Amino acid sequence: MKLSDWARLQGISYLTAWRWFRSGQLPVPARQLPTGTILVEAPRAEGVTVLYARVSSADQREDLERPVQRLQAFAQKHGWTEVRVVAEIGSGLNGRRRRLLRVLRDPRVIRIVVERRDRLARFGFELLEAALVGSGRQIVVVEEGEVTEDLARDVREILTSACGRLYGRRSARSRAKRALEAMGWG
Repeated sequence: MKLSDWARLQGISYLTAWRWFRSGQLPVPARQLPTGTILVEAPRAEGVTVLYARVSSADQREDLERPVQRLQAFAQKHGWTEVRVVAEIGSGLNGRRRRLLRVLRDPRVIRIVVERRDRLARFGFELLEAALVGSGRQIVVVEEGEVTEDLARDVREILTSACGRLYGRRSARSRAKRALEAMGWG
């Protein structure tokens, strides 16, 4: 793996890793190619790679197959052989998704691959990533970037949930819609 990827997985800057390599203090074996690229020979950990795909609602169930296929192609390209697919329907704001919790609790899982950060968790992704790296595991994000309309939908879900608790379920959606319109989001 490239030194920059290794540094990101370890939670350090590339410059720090490069300095360690130059001074001979890098804690893992590494070599420099004639092109200048530094490859880290990280030990191959034996374990399961989980390809995690999620959609927000049941009416998007048909859309779940496309990200699964893209994740499988990504895993095959990287040569990960022991792969398990976990597909789930649920909100990115819900912290009690059963299948995700099962994956996080499984000590055999060494790598979780997601298409985008928000597919794993809308908020607190960095905390999940830090906890997994601390236990020798990793999260691989295929496509970095944020989708604005997904964020607007999540704000609407938060407002709907809060309004539902305050005013009752029946009027929650309309109150959340009015609040978003007042903010200029709707």
